[in-house]
Amino acid sequence: MSDQEKPLLIKRYASRRLYNTETSDYVTLEDIAGFIRDGREVQIIDLKTGDDLTRQYLLQIIAEHESRGENVLPVNVLNDLVRSYMVPGGGVMPQFLQSSFEMLRESQSKMMENMSAMNPMSQMPGFEAIQAQQQAFLKAMTGGLSGKWSGPDKEEEEQPKSKEDLDEIKQQLAELQQKLSKLN
Repeated sequence: MSDQEKPLLIKRYASRRLYNTETSDYVTLEDIAGFIRDGREVQIIDLKTGDDLTRQYLLQIIAEHESRGENVLPVNVLNDLVRSYMVPGGGVMPQFLQSSFEMLRESQSKMMENMSAMNPMSQMPGFEAIQAQQQAFLKAMTGGLSGKWSGPDKEEEEQPKSKEDLDEIKQQLAELQQKLSKLN
């Protein structure tokens, strides 16, 4: 199992400080949220008791973002979540949410594959930079839900294109960068 596939182990000390075992430094909740946005799974363990605190901290990250006005979950969805806790056995809400997010990730991945396959510019030099911009834009628009996307085969030979085509790519790249900077 590669490092990216195993969860990043975070240990919580008695002082409630969170310690990243890979980089040997202390991290904040915002750092952990960043790891997750980058597609990394995390596991938070209490050093003294060995209890898994991951769920508690993930809920705390969501609550902090919601309290800062970064409202992703509508009130009616929050009400439904609370109701699902009142149903014996948790009801169908957890399975529904998990299935919905899996479908969203699959759709995102297929959309990126289709964009690549249909894009005549995919054979042009510098297209990888444009793809990276598209992925960053899509990631920003979907709130960082991770989706695996490999893009076109790198083994395909690149065809030399005219200067006009290259200028068009540069213009499109600049437009994408401008759009991304407005999102931040």
